[in-house]
Amino acid sequence: MTLVLDASALLAFLHDEPGADCVRDALEGGIVSSVNWAEVVQKSLLRRADISGMQEEFAEVGVIIEPFTPEQAEIAAHLRQKTRRHGLSLADRACLALTMERKVPVLTADRTWGELGLGVEIRLLR
Repeated sequence: MTLVLDASALLAFLHDEPGADCVRDALEGGIVSSVNWAEVVQKSLLRRADISGMQEEFAEVGVIIEPFTPEQAEIAAHLRQKTRRHGLSLADRACLALTMERKVPVLTADRTWGELGLGVEIRLLR
């Protein structure tokens, strides 16, 4: 089954954190917003990880990085008011916008997403 993967999911996989096995099972056919990919790269660089080839390695296992579209940008902007009290970032809302657009579940480590009531399936990796 196709899932949208949040940055927290990819980072859990990369750093072999709890839930990494759940993410591993979702990589083939998994979809990631380019905004979330930027977050993964940024956080990897902060950890001084070698990111050369990382995008290609994810592509080889079937992860698809999708461009952030104007339509998704509008969905993310509309989500601001609904998610403000939960402290969601633009990257979080970009991930949810992709999820809403594709009508597929999202895999995340962020437990607060389950409280949002957005009508999308939230799967927690831990």
